[in-house]
Amino acid sequence: MQTTVKLLATIILVTLLFQGCSSVPVNKPAEQLYSDGEQFFKDKKYQDAIAQWKKVKEAYKSAELSTKAELGIANAYFMNEDYIEAAAGYEDFRKLHPKHPQSDFALYRQGLSFYKQIHGIDTDQTPVKNAQTVLASYLTLYPNGEHFAEVQEKNRDCRDKQLQYEIYVGRFYLKTDAYKAAIARFETSLKMFPDTARRDEVLYYLGKAYMEDGQKAKAQELLGQLTREYPGSVHCADANKILNSLNKP
Repeated sequence: MQTTVKLLATIILVTLLFQGCSSVPVNKPAEQLYSDGEQFFKDKKYQDAIAQWKKVKEAYKSAELSTKAELGIANAYFMNEDYIEAAAGYEDFRKLHPKHPQSDFALYRQGLSFYKQIHGIDTDQTPVKNAQTVLASYLTLYPNGEHFAEVQEKNRDCRDKQLQYEIYVGRFYLKTDAYKAAIARFETSLKMFPDTARRDEVLYYLGKAYMEDGQKAKAQELLGQLTREYPGSVHCADANKILNSLNKP
């Protein structure tokens, strides 16, 4: 009997000891948490880095350290190719710290985060629009910025992709005999993208749309403009065929 009592007492004591140990929180200083996050980031363990830096933010022991953690989280999302989360992180950073020395970098990376979400011209164009808006904002706000040349190139590419989409939709209208809708689309494209490399292509399809709509004079005007201004265009041969057919009595 005594042996049984002693055994039960021992079991209870051990259980209480384990419970006591498990209830003791293991808290690290915010500086150590941030340092751990940096090491995880260097090791490309981005989710672990994010977890550590989120703890830094929750602790909020230092405004400077919390700010660094916020930017670090956005960077980790970006490097992990979680571009939606990265874009949101960079945007939040800029809203919270508009005058921070890294604010221009955050805007640059926000633009890249949208840019890297771009796929084909026959898919959702929201990332293209978002990227172009943010990249254009960078060019306006930071004309001497470190990333100006790269941003300028990517902004130009976004505008080209936007025009490609407009041509894609306009050609769809042409194929489905919706000529007035095609004309409206191409006319808008000429106004919105006057400085793009595909202007000759827009002129060709706009002229063709006018021809199919029975507006021969307008078709001749636009196709003639195409052959004069872009004599080396791949669309000139087809434009001349249409012009010749229109000029026949």
